[in-house]
Amino acid sequence: MDRPLVFATLLSPNVYPVYQAAVAKMSRDTGLDIDLVRGNSYSAFFGGSFDGVFVCGLPYILMTRIAEPPMELLAAPVLRGQRYGDRPVYFSDVIVRRDSSFQTFLDLRGGSWAFNERLSHSGYGVVRHHLVSIGKTAGFFGKVIEARFHLNSIEMVANGRVDGAAIDTQVLEIEFTTRPELRNRLRVIEALGPSSIQPVLVSCKLPKPLRAKLRESILSLHDDPEAGPPLEAAGVSRFEAIQDSSYDDLRKMLAAVEESGMDHLGGPPTKR
Repeated sequence: MDRPLVFATLLSPNVYPVYQAAVAKMSRDTGLDIDLVRGNSYSAFFGGSFDGVFVCGLPYILMTRIAEPPMELLAAPVLRGQRYGDRPVYFSDVIVRRDSSFQTFLDLRGGSWAFNERLSHSGYGVVRHHLVSIGKTAGFFGKVIEARFHLNSIEMVANGRVDGAAIDTQVLEIEFTTRPELRNRLRVIEALGPSSIQPVLVSCKLPKPLRAKLRESILSLHDDPEAGPPLEAAGVSRFEAIQDSSYDDLRKMLAAVEESGMDHLGGPPTKR
């Protein structure tokens, strides 16, 4: 390659060290310069502008609807913890303030809610599917705020600005570890999932032998001493190869939402 490769992350900032470690190892193993950037929109992703991307599963399945998808699956993380069953899955934990009266998801009807973004499965897509599954398709929450990031949603619940939010369990567990005081301010009342976890994608424009080297590199990330600390801190056991069919669970959830005609969580949505 006569230029650096560009990998982008469209995921939570508190998992960034894992992506840095992965990109550093792929660079060493391939002998290529690889830049890691923070993506700030999905237009470049859907347009195939990146050589690799760490992205949520919902944009991935939407991308596969394109006639010739610009990217393919490279790998996906497996998280530590009994609840994950040594599989590449995660949950969305519904959080409320510890001193609130809410005990179940249904208690939040008419309340205020924060979600990170509309192309997030863990913060938005799985919540819409849950509402469809319990027959609440006409608007459930009284007020909805788009917070942009899970970390913002966590702060909004902890500070009492909203009643609840659904948070990617990896993101929440990292925050509970690095900020133990949050456990005294927040409470998990329900878990939505499991869902297939966010994949790592690689551009179909790259030569197949290079794609194979990148895949081999990230699949052995857990054996790299330099990657040990960030993987441990983020609760990542390893990365493993994954197939497109692994995301059929997300496709079924999205199809159920689309068939229901539901287009919002409640309203009207407002920006943070």
